[in-house]
Amino acid sequence: MKEAKCMIDVTPIKIDDRTALGLRVELPESPAPLIMIIGQKGFVCCGFLNMDAAEKLNVAAAMVSGVKTFEDVLNAEVQAATTKALALGIKPGMNGRDALKLLF
Repeated sequence: MKEAKCMIDVTPIKIDDRTALGLRVELPESPAPLIMIIGQKGFVCCGFLNMDAAEKLNVAAAMVSGVKTFEDVLNAEVQAATTKALALGIKPGMNGRDALKLLF
């Protein structure tokens, strides 16, 4: 039996004068990683994470899709946001970098 390999990358991400935490997980047999960038008030994540759950947990979350790198997350268009993220000024259509700036 083949051993499953999973790589986890945790990287500081500079956003202007702030530092966010990038988390990227290579999952077995998945064509795309689980990826998110975490600010002080919430996070921007890929489509792997469940926005309905984030809404129920009352966290500030914005979702982007089609991303494989931290730079992709920063440049991708926000597809969805929780009520708490919307209250912070995050809107679908803005890029991940601008959304993340509102999470500090």
